[in-house]
Amino acid sequence: MRKLVAGLAMSLDGVVDSPSNWMLFDDEMGAVIGAGIARCDAVLLGRRTYLEFAELWPKQGSDVPMANFLNNAPKYIVSSTLGSLEWANSSLVTGDLIEEVTRLKRQPGRDILMPGSPRLVGSVLREGLLDELSLMIAPVVVGSGTRLFDELTEQVRLELVESATLSTGVLSVTYHPVSS
Repeated sequence: MRKLVAGLAMSLDGVVDSPSNWMLFDDEMGAVIGAGIARCDAVLLGRRTYLEFAELWPKQGSDVPMANFLNNAPKYIVSSTLGSLEWANSSLVTGDLIEEVTRLKRQPGRDILMPGSPRLVGSVLREGLLDELSLMIAPVVVGSGTRLFDELTEQVRLELVESATLSTGVLSVTYHPVSS
């Protein structure tokens, strides 16, 4: 079965909003992100991240690895309010979140990437559907903005499976949920 893998940039105080405003994206970070992308062949996004990404990534050239991946991969968008999706290869996911994500994970293919979509990440983590959480933690306190786990109200145990400190001081960490 495919794995559902979330990848987010986060500040020390847990903010995940607009990382391009406070995170230095360099070649070293690009290599880490590129390795994660190489494991995946599909994308799962929430509505807000979809709208933001659909405005940004199609304007980037295919020489940008993240743009090339996002623009060409099948994209599954979780939303109860969007009616149509303009970005190529996008499909609307409606109905029961657990059933729909489980169905996607059972399809043949490589892993499914969730870049961003913090509310959706919290939901799939809470429901036991997230297999891996990769964070790039920047050495900056942003102060305000959406925090990754703002909406989680129950404890979820995670196990650190990989960590590295990048030359910029960014911590690249990967966690797997601990089965209860």
